Amino acid sequence: MKRLVCLLLVTAVLGTVSAQDIDTVFARKMVDTLTSRCFEGRGYTHDGMNKAACFIQDRFKEMGLQPLAGKQYQQSFSYPVNTFPGRASLFINGVQLVAGRDFIPSPESAGVKGAGKLVQKDATHFIDLQNRIVVDVQKKLTWSVAPQAADYTVIQVDSVSFSKVGKPETIEIDLENKLVSRFKAANVCAMVKGSVYPDSVILLTAHYDHLGGLGTEAYFPGANDNASGVALLLSLAQYYSKHPQPYSIGFICFAGEEAGLLGSNYYTQHPLLPLKQIRFLLNMDMVGTGEDGITVVNATEFPDAFASLQQLNKDKKYLADVKSRGKAANSDHYPFSEKGVPAFFMYTLGGIRAYHDVFDVASTLPMQEFSDLGGLIKDFFAYLQSGAAAN
Repeated sequence: MKRLVCLLLVTAVLGTVSAQDIDTVFARKMVDTLTSRCFEGRGYTHDGMNKAACFIQDRFKEMGLQPLAGKQYQQSFSYPVNTFPGRASLFINGVQLVAGRDFIPSPESAGVKGAGKLVQKDATHFIDLQNRIVVDVQKKLTWSVAPQAADYTVIQVDSVSFSKVGKPETIEIDLENKLVSRFKAANVCAMVKGSVYPDSVILLTAHYDHLGGLGTEAYFPGANDNASGVALLLSLAQYYSKHPQPYSIGFICFAGEEAGLLGSNYYTQHPLLPLKQIRFLLNMDMVGTGEDGITVVNATEFPDAFASLQQLNKDKKYLADVKSRGKAANSDHYPFSEKGVPAFFMYTLGGIRAYHDVFDVASTLPMQEFSDLGGLIKDFFAYLQSGAAAN
């Protein structure tokens, strides 16, 4: 049944391709598809990340893009990760709590099955000493990824859900974890070859991985983080496939970002395209909102390029604001800029607050500034090819 649903979704996506500059219908279909159950949060359970990689590769091929540097669409690598693929059941005081919505394990947690007594340590922490479990009450559940499994279990419980169980006295848990020592992942890479200067490349990047699933029912869709960035990248790939530029335009969708920028680090250590050929890199992460504009990381590192970006925005009145931020190791631009590649990282401001939780869904992602942000990026790429930008 899942395979059939996936095929139907892909068929629906293929029917939306057009020659529009930024096809917002296509972009919305991309977000809807990448956040669907088919891809299980594009992470570490049910082959979700690999399915997403293959889906993106197929879109590149369908658009007529070449492999990056004529080599390969997928650049494979591996890393360790602690996963939660099976049972995820929790009762406190006999009240069942729902994985993802009411509770999450800390990402390094060991699997555990048993029942015990809870002893209060402070206002937000309760301990089951026998089973080495800590219950940590949080106002917001925010999940992540860990490369190892500990010998204890931390269960984060939403404070509103926790208030409904009464004074915590008993816990019953059945949590399965699996430490994967060599999880196989891949960066997905493609390009539109330049018509005049094919060896000079402007690179557009976004990570496609997210957090995957928790147990057999809960998964983390990652609509804003970062199906939005992939959707905009694919929309621009669609545009440039029909409008080749003097410079080559490259596209990389990274894996392993949520585990610590692993895909971009791997690429900079094993570049398919020599780093010296990259004229500029623009990374997009969490670009599904925008009512308050965008922030540009590394703006202070490349002030002339940033001033031009601001001027382009002012001239066309694309976005409410283009804000400056300094150097930060907070997304996939960072390994490149540390290797000397000029790079910006853009993220949008305003709108939804969902982040690393099960509520970052496609249905609440506004995407109201997608066309404007895409237009600004196109104008910035034209500026980079004009000779006005400093080398």
